[in-house]
Amino acid sequence: MDSDHEAYILLLLSDSNLPTGSFVASAGLESYVTHGFFSNLSSSSTTSPDKMDYTVNFLRDSLSTYGHSALPFVLDTHRAIEGALQDTNASADDAMDCAMARVQELDELYETMTLNHIARRASKTQGVALLTLFSRGFAKPRLSQHLETSVDSGADGRAASFVDRLKLLVRREGTHGHLPICWGVLTAALGLSVERSQYLHLFLQARSLLSSSVRLNTIGPYAAQQLLLHAVRPLVDAEMSRSKHLDTGLSKSSEVGKEDADEEVIRGPAMTWPLGEILAARHDLQHSRIFNS
Repeated sequence: MDSDHEAYILLLLSDSNLPTGSFVASAGLESYVTHGFFSNLSSSSTTSPDKMDYTVNFLRDSLSTYGHSALPFVLDTHRAIEGALQDTNASADDAMDCAMARVQELDELYETMTLNHIARRASKTQGVALLTLFSRGFAKPRLSQHLETSVDSGADGRAASFVDRLKLLVRREGTHGHLPICWGVLTAALGLSVERSQYLHLFLQARSLLSSSVRLNTIGPYAAQQLLLHAVRPLVDAEMSRSKHLDTGLSKSSEVGKEDADEEVIRGPAMTWPLGEILAARHDLQHSRIFNS
């Protein structure tokens, strides 16, 4: 994919009007605020708490644990789909079948590793929304004119067929359809590079958190825009440098020795913020709440 086309795909995916279901989830922010972590607990302080500082602190910790836990699945899923779509041999159908089995394996691992039932619920809701978005919003329309012919039309067809199969599997409860898995499928099907896919996924997670903060009235829309411009990019860049090379280790577990396997476990997915996990799991215990998760 040339850089201009990739930039255009990035513009489309970053549109806040896309129906991805992210507005129903606060990623633990609502519970974090309800439990008093946006309050100044120091009785000796005479200054009012700076909620922008609290918001940046939450962003930093939340992006860190999300990057370490989700980006490995985005990476491995994207690689599996990208490799299958690039296979133009007679065995292309077999390659897509192998990719589907791989996606199901990754999806099951993410389900197992996500201990927080609130996070699992939100992840599945947003994942299915992404598959629907591709089928209804990004698949090539059946028009006889105004469309450029593409040498990759075969790959486009296989990608659309793959997404339809995966969506049907999710509906039949044959797999879970978690957000990082479906994001990897979506971006690979659209031809976005894996590094751009990971970076955009982290950025959209940060933007969703700021949107949730505005709806919770902890900061205003102008303050959220300031943070998006001045604070989010350094946080996303830092987390990308730490997490972009992490993978799930599924394809290597049977190929390496014990010492190498231990090294791969260290480089695999991880949850880095236990407090955030605990607070997010208490979301449904709130007496009143705005968000579903």
